[in-house]
Amino acid sequence: MAEIINLRQARKQAKRADAARAAEVNRVAFGRTKGERTLSEKEKALAERKLEGHLLRAAAPPAKDGDA
Repeated sequence: MAEIINLRQARKQAKRADAARAAEVNRVAFGRTKGERTLSEKEKALAERKLEGHLLRAAAPPAKDGDA
């Protein structure tokens, strides 16, 4: 014979499991110390500056003799 389950309890249990998964994701995303956040921000800024330094810029059009 099949096991009888209470649907209200099953829904509550599923909701708790979803909340626990969301909490785990948030702990990974936001559970860093201030030093770790600062370090990652500095590393990101350095990487952006390096990338910016390697970009090729279009040369300015040559100035005409009549322009001052």
